[in-house]
Amino acid sequence: MLREVLGGKIHSATLTETKLDYEGSCAIDRDLLDAANIAIYERVHIYNITSGARLDTYAIPAKRGSGKVGLNGAAARLGQVGDKVIIATYMQIPDEELVKHVCRVVILDEKNHIAKTLDHKCERPK
Repeated sequence: MLREVLGGKIHSATLTETKLDYEGSCAIDRDLLDAANIAIYERVHIYNITSGARLDTYAIPAKRGSGKVGLNGAAARLGQVGDKVIIATYMQIPDEELVKHVCRVVILDEKNHIAKTLDHKCERPK
């Protein structure tokens, strides 16, 4: 059996830009992608804390250290500069491998700098 579990998460990111006239995606500071273990072009789920909107797209890298988190293309209609968002990935893990999986959570400050990084171990249900 496969279980779908959290892979990586960027928590409390602030949207720094929206570009409607773009082919799509979510641009994220490369340092934040690396810290959260999110691959370039990996599917990301974005939860807009400010508006409640939810969407799926893929991650593209923005300049390291820029603090950039931007919604592009149609996704730009689901957020505004200044909105707080959560960016998450999920992985399918075989049940017997679940206890080895560690999900990375990166918590950001108001300038999209890393405030804290947490690693959480998965547990199988009893």
